[in-house]
Amino acid sequence: MPAVKQPHIGRFASEEARQKFLRAYDVAMGAWPQPREEQDVDTSFGTVHVHRHGPGVGPPIVLLHGSQGNSTNWYPQVAGLGAHHPVYSLDTVDDPGRSVQRRPVTGTADCAAWIDETLAALGLTGVHLVGLSYGGFLATALAVHRPGRLASVTLIEPGGLQKVPFRFYANLIAGALATLAPRATRPWFAARLANHALLLPPEQLAPVMIVARHWRTDRPAARRFDDDELRAIPVPVQLLLAERSSLLHPQRAASRAQALIPSVRTEIVAGAGHGLPMEQPTLVNQRILDFAARCANEPTDR
Repeated sequence: MPAVKQPHIGRFASEEARQKFLRAYDVAMGAWPQPREEQDVDTSFGTVHVHRHGPGVGPPIVLLHGSQGNSTNWYPQVAGLGAHHPVYSLDTVDDPGRSVQRRPVTGTADCAAWIDETLAALGLTGVHLVGLSYGGFLATALAVHRPGRLASVTLIEPGGLQKVPFRFYANLIAGALATLAPRATRPWFAARLANHALLLPPEQLAPVMIVARHWRTDRPAARRFDDDELRAIPVPVQLLLAERSSLLHPQRAASRAQALIPSVRTEIVAGAGHGLPMEQPTLVNQRILDFAARCANEPTDR
């Protein structure tokens, strides 16, 4: 039976597709290290599903995935980060995962609200927040509107610094078509498109493919934050950009951040594409850990 459409609430095309996705999701989550805890957190926008790994105490790292993704996407990061910090990953409330949306998320204040409500329910403060792509847009929204629980923010190839360009959508379409090619040819396509997702193991690619075929959403693309919003960010920010990004012009994005965000560190990773955490997980993990330590031990300046 087709899912009932509600404005700005994502859904699967049918209950059968949703169940197929959830089975694939559970298999993909098998790549996370153990022990792993799960819980559901009620917010005013719906139930947010949370995964946790790492020590019981210490400054928490909270992960926000990209558009149409979920917590399965962070499997290359969790073991490395969880050796030093408790790590929490949120299934975005309006993306395909185990979260259940009940109310539309209609602007950046709403984005900040559901994340802040989730962190409050988990009892988290002094959070080192990490956001990838659309998750970077969400992390920026929290830093702009409700920064009180944050110790630092790491933005990886984030939405919100520039308008989403046409080439980003073209790259997505090209990547989807490349998944239809023989597996032996995918490294060639991955190198040409700077799309490391084409090299994912089958169990990680399975939920991605189900989402591509069966997920329905009318959520708008990440809007560009204005200058005053970026100037108002009161917490230290680390910006990791990919030299071959399909989402951003890295030099322009870095220059804008440096000109506007009061306390920011920027880096452009040579040769990398938009899927930077999957492509260079060791580098990304080290940058997150080093930045968290730096923010804890000394004042951060530009």
